[in-house]
Amino acid sequence: MVNPDSYRGLAADRRAHLVGDTLTVVVTETAQASASANTDASSGVQLGANTQTYRASHNYGVGLSGSDAGQGRTSRVGMLQAQLTVRVVDLEGDGMLRIRGEQTVVVNGEKQQFALTGLVRAEDISATNVIVSNRISEAKIEFTGQGDVSESQRRSILYRITRWLHLI
Repeated sequence: MVNPDSYRGLAADRRAHLVGDTLTVVVTETAQASASANTDASSGVQLGANTQTYRASHNYGVGLSGSDAGQGRTSRVGMLQAQLTVRVVDLEGDGMLRIRGEQTVVVNGEKQQFALTGLVRAEDISATNVIVSNRISEAKIEFTGQGDVSESQRRSILYRITRWLHLI
């Protein structure tokens, strides 16, 4: 016997809508940030004195002045493009679908792990059962790696200490 709550006809919509359904996420994330700051300060102090006698007049003066100027700029750009199939793990009270998925790829001993969680509106899922990552609410996207390439990107403790001490 067919359960009417889970039945889908041959011509029915195949988009994910139940716990256990899968859908494909196309991850296209680009992040850019930049900041700059300029400082310009100056100060001055003048002190003067005047003395006068019946024979002469004397003027005395002392002055201090200083200025400081500086500039700083930082920028960062990141981009991630991937596809990942995720599973609907829960249905929220407002009809949102909670999704979660993980993928691990090992290439030449380098292990790349990709994980994604978030909330999806059913109407944002395309007819081909695909959603773009910028349509995921509360998205948490993690991309990490382990292996020789990843290790070479991490700074040694000696490097970090000498940097902290401003030796390099």
